[in-house]
Amino acid sequence: MATTQLHANHHASRSSQDDHMVHNHGQHAGHSTAMFKNRFWLTLALSVPVVFFSPMFGHLLAYSPPVFPGSVWIPPVLGTVIYLYGGQPFLKGGIDELKARQPGMMLLIGMAISVAFSASWITSLGIGGFDLDFWWELALLVAIMLLGHWIEMRALGSAQGALDALAALLPDQAERLTDTGTETVSVSELSTGDRILVRSGERMPADGTIIDGQAEFDESMITGESRTVPRTVGDPVIAGTVATDNTVRVRVTAVGDDTALAGIQRLVAEAQASSSRAQALADRAAAFLFYFASGAGVITFIAWTLLGSVPEAVTRTVTVLVIACPHALGLAIPLVIAISTEQAARAGVLIKNRMALERMRTVDVVLFDKTGTLTKGEPELKDIANVDGLSRDELLSLAAAVESDSEHPLALAIVNAARDKGLGIPQASGFTSLTGRGVRATVDGRTVQVGGPALLKELGLEEPEALAETTRAWMDRGAAVLHFVDGNRILGAVSLEDAVRPESRQAVAALQRRGIKVAMITGDARQVARSVAAELNIDEVFAEVLPADKDKKVAELQSRGMKVAMVGDGVNDSPALARAEVGIAIGAGTDVAMESAGVVLAGNDPRAVLSMVDLSRASYRKMWQNLIWATGYNVISVPVAAGVLAFADVVLSPAAGAVLMSISTIVVALNAQLLRRVKLNPSQVR
Repeated sequence: MATTQLHANHHASRSSQDDHMVHNHGQHAGHSTAMFKNRFWLTLALSVPVVFFSPMFGHLLAYSPPVFPGSVWIPPVLGTVIYLYGGQPFLKGGIDELKARQPGMMLLIGMAISVAFSASWITSLGIGGFDLDFWWELALLVAIMLLGHWIEMRALGSAQGALDALAALLPDQAERLTDTGTETVSVSELSTGDRILVRSGERMPADGTIIDGQAEFDESMITGESRTVPRTVGDPVIAGTVATDNTVRVRVTAVGDDTALAGIQRLVAEAQASSSRAQALADRAAAFLFYFASGAGVITFIAWTLLGSVPEAVTRTVTVLVIACPHALGLAIPLVIAISTEQAARAGVLIKNRMALERMRTVDVVLFDKTGTLTKGEPELKDIANVDGLSRDELLSLAAAVESDSEHPLALAIVNAARDKGLGIPQASGFTSLTGRGVRATVDGRTVQVGGPALLKELGLEEPEALAETTRAWMDRGAAVLHFVDGNRILGAVSLEDAVRPESRQAVAALQRRGIKVAMITGDARQVARSVAAELNIDEVFAEVLPADKDKKVAELQSRGMKVAMVGDGVNDSPALARAEVGIAIGAGTDVAMESAGVVLAGNDPRAVLSMVDLSRASYRKMWQNLIWATGYNVISVPVAAGVLAFADVVLSPAAGAVLMSISTIVVALNAQLLRRVKLNPSQVR
């Protein structure tokens, strides 16, 4: 029997989600936010006595640590625990980077703490007469690096979360039809060919074909289309969609990994993997420092050995390798990310992925999904056309009375429009839903029907020429048209459209002023897309795009050499969000879109995209300033520590190098705080 792997994954991964497991690649492979947090606090607690009892630290601050039996072994014993426990992620990550021949932050940290650990034990055991007590430096380095990674990972989203959110679209159980009635079974027990009952308001548990009944299906979470879609006998229905008004019987055609929903899940996973291959900025800096320090260490040892001073060669080499990993480098990027995410959150922007923050400044084109992003994603009354006999307000009042008992989105739009105009809504009775055609009700003794072209066709009615000309123009721009019929007389018609957000005009214009192209993608008809694009002055339009092809359009833009930011809100947008250099989800959208994106807009204001652009540019400048400071310190201090100025009696001692590292860290921290001056209010975008 086929199993529904999607749904199984949803439950199986809950525990890992709770720990905020992050990407399965790069320096954080297999690590969780909770792991770094726990290791940091324990390492910090152990670091206090290590630092306090360290002779070198006591010498720096001119105090003598208390002496009692065994006190001399406090730094070595606790330092060893810190190295093995707190340093374990860096040691493991360093080995992985070495195997992959991609040196980065983990290898640089692992090398520094391993050299400090070995040299400190040699000193503690009195071997060779060396004075290389680095226990306090080892403890602080591990603690600060754990803190940096913890801060950083709190800003990262979980790639697995998008797949879990997709799985959550499926119900837990299904009603399977039997010869004697129905039985409730787990979704994983369904097989191709089973007949199931899907009641009004329930989600489809699998792909299938309707064999009895008809209903309006909400497919917005799959297609992004805001209108419900009528489905009847013989029509296909998709797992995760909702029957909104009637019960239908369905024959299952696909379950588990064969469903359309599972296909979207695979696209999300593939796209996320493809967009995660770039090394982060700090990793590139760490790779440079690794090669620089390793080369400097080798040269230092050879040079001092040739000068006939092997003990000095060891001391100089160890000092070079330990201070090669500055504390400032561990905090240079995480502090900027932490402050950036805080500032962004105040502006209604949630940054989940570090690379999204870095890449946004390089974006050439912003690709907006139409429905729910540039538009409100819900119908709004646009026009009223009346035939002789009723005024426009009287027609709207009558229409609202007929639709007042309906929960259909078009009905709600008509009722809301009447209320917004302050019109009185008469009491209706005998409300009846005419599935696929419209509704009927009695108002003030007259039976009025409201519906689209299918209703007129059923009643054998034709519009008056003047009205037909008006409604044709409405339909040409993609509007939904409803007619009002009293007996055999057409009273008039209304048009309803997905309303454009007022903020969208400002967002498009502001992006274009920044030299960023604006494109729009939609599954809607071309005339609908052209109408919205013309209203907003959009540069390029992709219309009638199938759900599975949206990420292909992102790839098409990328093939032209463009870096793409995708803004969307539906399940069908999630592969495209993951494929783009930057995926931005509108906060009112689906959980899947939010999980697939690197950035989530908490509200529905597309102008917040501008906040992300400005913040990305500002934070990137701070990242570079911090990295230049952190690596610049090394470029200067490493040669001095190696003894290149020894001829002038200028030598950097291990203790002095450690102090300079601390000063560098303070400078980096203060510089990052300047990001708080960036103003990111979307309402003030220009």
